[in-house]
Amino acid sequence: MKEKNWFEIENADEIATPALLVYPDRIQHNIKRMIEIASDVCRLRPHIKTHKTAEIIQMQQAYGIQKFKCATIAEAELLAQCKAKDVLLAMQPVGIHIQRFFKLMRTYPETQFSTLLDDMENAKNITEAAIKKQMKVSLWMDINVGMNRTGIEPGEEARKLFQFLDVNENVEAKGFHVYDGHLRDSNYDQRKKDCNTAFETVVALKESLKKMGVEVKEIIAGGSPSFPVHAMRNDVDLSPGTVLLWDAGYGDLFPEMKMLPATVLITRIISKPSKGIVTSDLGHKSLASEMPFPRVELLNAPDLEQLSQSEEHLVFNTKHPENYKIGDLLYAIPKHICPTVAKYQYLQVVEKGKVVNEWKVVARDQVISV
Repeated sequence: MKEKNWFEIENADEIATPALLVYPDRIQHNIKRMIEIASDVCRLRPHIKTHKTAEIIQMQQAYGIQKFKCATIAEAELLAQCKAKDVLLAMQPVGIHIQRFFKLMRTYPETQFSTLLDDMENAKNITEAAIKKQMKVSLWMDINVGMNRTGIEPGEEARKLFQFLDVNENVEAKGFHVYDGHLRDSNYDQRKKDCNTAFETVVALKESLKKMGVEVKEIIAGGSPSFPVHAMRNDVDLSPGTVLLWDAGYGDLFPEMKMLPATVLITRIISKPSKGIVTSDLGHKSLASEMPFPRVELLNAPDLEQLSQSEEHLVFNTKHPENYKIGDLLYAIPKHICPTVAKYQYLQVVEKGKVVNEWKVVARDQVISV
C-alpha cells in the first residue's frame, strides 16, 4: 500500500477548488521553532499580516506570546478581540486612520496599542489628536536602514523627531522600529553581516540620543529572514511573520531556519485545450501573482511547467499530457503566502489527512467594526 504524502487529503471530493489548506500541526512546529530561535518567548512580537486569523493568534498565545505586530486597523482589532495584551500597528496612520486608531484605543481599553511614524508633520497631527481627545498615545519611530520603503534615515532629522516624541506629554516614546526586509541573502553568514552592518546605524543613533539625555527604551527589529540574527542581540524584540505559515519562496532561500510549509493550495485540472497544454482553476484571484514564474511549487506534478496565468486559470506545459485528465487534483505550495491568504475567506483545516474545519480569515477585510 502506497504511503500517503503529508499534504494529501482523503475527502478532496468534498472541497471546492481552488482552496487553501492549513495544517495546524505544522503551524505548531513553526511556533516552537520561532520560540527556540528567540530563546525567550517574551522577546517575540510576531506579525499577523500573513495569516490574519484568530485561531493562529490563539495558537501563539497558548505558547505564551502576548505581543503582536500588524499592518491594518482590522488586524489590530482582531488581535484585541483575541485579548492580545500588546499590539503594534506597524503602518504609519495618516488621514482618517489617525481617528480610527484613537477609536480603536477607546473601544478596546484592555489592549495596549501603539503605532509608528517617520515624519515630523504627521507626528504633530497625531499628537494634536491626542491632545484634543485627552489621551496618551504610544509611538515608535520607524527607522529606514536601507529598504527605502518606509522609515526615517538615521541622522539629525531622526534625532529631532524622537526628541519631539520624548518631550510631548501626550506621547509615550516607545523606541525604535527597524525593518530590514531587503536583507535576504540566502547565505546566512552574508545575511548576518548585512544585518549587523545596517544595525550599526541604529545603535549609533541610540547612543547619540543618550548623550543628549534622551533614552530609547526599546527596539523592535527584523522580519522573518533577519530575526535569527537580531535574536543574538540582548536588547532587541523580534517580529517575524511569514514563519507561521512559511512558503516555497522562503523555504528555498532560508532552509537553515527549519520551518515547515503549513499551507497548501489545491486546484483541479479543468481543461486540456491543445497538445501538451493543461489548465487548472488557480488564477490571479486565488494566488498571489506579483512573483515571476514559477508561482507555486507543485507537490504531486513535478513535470508541469507553469506557462501563463489569468484571472481564473493557471496554464501548464507538459511533455506527458497522457498522465493528466480533467478533474485531477494538484497540490501546490505558494511562493508567496502572505497575499495569497488574503484571497481566501476561509482556510480549510486539515487534521489526520482530512479537512475537518475551516478558519475564517477575519482581517482580510479592511474594516471589522472600527
